[in-house]
Amino acid sequence: MDTISCREAKDHMAEVLNKVAYGHKRYKIARHKKAMAVIISIDDWESIEKLLQKLEDEEDIREAEIALKEVDEKGSIPFDEMKQKSGLISLS
Repeated sequence: MDTISCREAKDHMAEVLNKVAYGHKRYKIARHKKAMAVIISIDDWESIEKLLQKLEDEEDIREAEIALKEVDEKGSIPFDEMKQKSGLISLS
């Protein structure tokens, strides 16, 4: 991935965007020689979003499996009892 300065990006934005959108280029944008951001195509971004969602879903599934295993091992509390313990309902 090439790195370009903020100034270069600003001065050549149309060209940079065309290279990103149609040439499948990716750029790091640097300010004072420190990379600050990236420019990628919308297709790349959508692929990244899908991958992140898949990873989050897999983590949710692992956590649910752990919770179900805990319920199998320790049992569970009826919903009405949980509401009472949390103060959502009173006995009176």
